[in-house]
Amino acid sequence: MITAIVGADWGDEGKGKITDVEAAKSDIVVRFQGGYNAGHTIVNEYGKFALHQLPSGVFHSHITNIISNGVALNPEKFIQELNGLLERGVPKPKLMVSNRTQILMPYHVQLDSYEEARLSSHSFGSTRSGIAPFYSDKFAKIGFQVSELFADEDYLREKIDRVVTLKNVLYEHLYHQPKLSADQIYQKLMEYKEMLAPYVADTYEYLSSAVKEGKNILLEGQLGALKDPDFGIYPMVTSSNTLAAYGAVSTGIPPYEIKNIIAVVKAYSSAVGAGEFVSEIFGKEADELRRRGGDGGEFGATTGRPRRMGWLDLVASRYGCRVQGATCAALTVLDALGYLDEIPVCVAYELDGKQIDSFPTTVELKRCKPVYQKLPGWKCDIRGIRKYEDLPENAKRYVEFVEKGIGVPIRIVSNGPSREDIIYR
Repeated sequence: MITAIVGADWGDEGKGKITDVEAAKSDIVVRFQGGYNAGHTIVNEYGKFALHQLPSGVFHSHITNIISNGVALNPEKFIQELNGLLERGVPKPKLMVSNRTQILMPYHVQLDSYEEARLSSHSFGSTRSGIAPFYSDKFAKIGFQVSELFADEDYLREKIDRVVTLKNVLYEHLYHQPKLSADQIYQKLMEYKEMLAPYVADTYEYLSSAVKEGKNILLEGQLGALKDPDFGIYPMVTSSNTLAAYGAVSTGIPPYEIKNIIAVVKAYSSAVGAGEFVSEIFGKEADELRRRGGDGGEFGATTGRPRRMGWLDLVASRYGCRVQGATCAALTVLDALGYLDEIPVCVAYELDGKQIDSFPTTVELKRCKPVYQKLPGWKCDIRGIRKYEDLPENAKRYVEFVEKGIGVPIRIVSNGPSREDIIYR
C-alpha cells in the first residue's frame, strides 16, 4: 500500500504528527518535495523535534527514509539536522538520498535574501531559504544534481563556469554584491560530495522493487495545497508542487499505485508568510488562538515567526482536499478550540455581492469576504480521550460538520501534540 500525507490548506496543518503516527505502519517513508523552508513538529519519547528535510520516519528503526529527487537538498542543513537527532539519543536512522536530487547552493540563499530585500514591501514573504532560486535553476537546467558531484572534474568545472557567468550578472549589476568565485563553488561541491556519499543511492530502482514487493510506502509532503504553484494562491506560493500527484513524479512510483491520500486539515486555520487568507483574524482574538494552538503556540517550525491565524475555512479546505485527490482526511489540533463558547466556521465567500462556495483564483480571492456559521463549543479539555464516542457531543458535532463541509471522511482526529493523542474513526 502506498499512502501520501499532504496538506489541504496553507501548510502548518499538523502533517508531522500524522506522518509520525502513520509511519509506524510503513516500511519506507519518502520526503517528496520542498526544502528546508518549512518544518514538521513531532513529539515523541525522545522529546520535541522540528524536522525540516529529514523524513518523519527517522524515529523508527525499521523504516528506510528517502529524500527523493523532488526535494531541494541543503547538504549542510541535512547533516546538521541528522547530527541533532543523534545528539539527543535518537538511534541513527536508515537514510537514502536520491542520486537525482538537486543541491540547494549557498548562492541560492543569498539570491533569495537579496531579491526579497530589493522587492521590499512587495516581497513574497519568503523564508529566505533559497527555495525559489533553487527551483528556478532546476528548470533553467543550471542546477547541480547529486550524481554530478561524482562526475570528472573537467565536466564539473565547465558547468560551474557557465553558472557563475550567469549569476554574476545579477550579483554585480542588480544586487551590487561581490561576484561569485568558480573555485569556491567547486570546493563547496566537493564538501557536499563527502557529506552525502554515504547516503546516495538509485532510489528509483529501490522504490520500483519495493512497489513490486508490496511494501508499505508513505509519501510525505511539505506545506499545503494552497501553496502549490499551479493550484494555490499564486504568486504567494512555494516553488515546488505540494500535491500528492507530484509524489509520483518525484519518486518514479506509478501514479495509480498511490491508493490512499490523507489530506490533513487543521480544526482552525493558520499560515506563515504573505498571501490571501479570507478567514484571517487579528488582535486579541488571534493572539488567544495562537497561544492555545499547536504545542506551545502557533509559531513557524522553521522560521519561528508567529503564524497568521483564522477560523476554519471550509471553502479552502474542501478545495484543498479535492486538488489533493484526498481519499480521507485527518483533523488536527481539535483540542485547541476547547476554550470557546462558540466556534465560527467560514462556510462560503461573498464575492462582489454574491455568495460562492468554490475557491476562486487569487485576483478574485482578494475581493472575497468570509461568510460564517457559528457552532456551539464544548468548553472542556479533550486531551487524553482515545475513543471518538467519548468526545463531548459538541466536539463530535464539530467534526461531523467539518466532514460534511470538506466532502471526504475524517478518519483521524488529533486531540493533542503527542503520538498517543489520536482518535481513529
